[in-house]
Amino acid sequence: MKLFMIQLEDYMLPCMWKKTFNIECMGCGMQRSISFILKGEFVSAFYMYPAIYTLIAMFSFLLLHLKFQFKNGHKIILGLFILNISIIVISFLIKTF
Repeated sequence: MKLFMIQLEDYMLPCMWKKTFNIECMGCGMQRSISFILKGEFVSAFYMYPAIYTLIAMFSFLLLHLKFQFKNGHKIILGLFILNISIIVISFLIKTF
């Protein structure tokens, strides 16, 4: 498993926004956060990208909603979407300023 993680980190995509403008974008840290989750470092994953767990919850619920067509599923997905955007923007602002 450790060898797989080393190889996974070798193939992470660089952030073109950060290379071009020398500041992190709103998605910076997501790949590394997923890498931390796969390693079992859940707290580090949260600190790297705070919206990672709510994004996982949103996409999981979205897949379940597509399969089972929950009665008010679209409202829950919209709420999770707004929550994720809020977390992403707030954490970006905290990192930037």
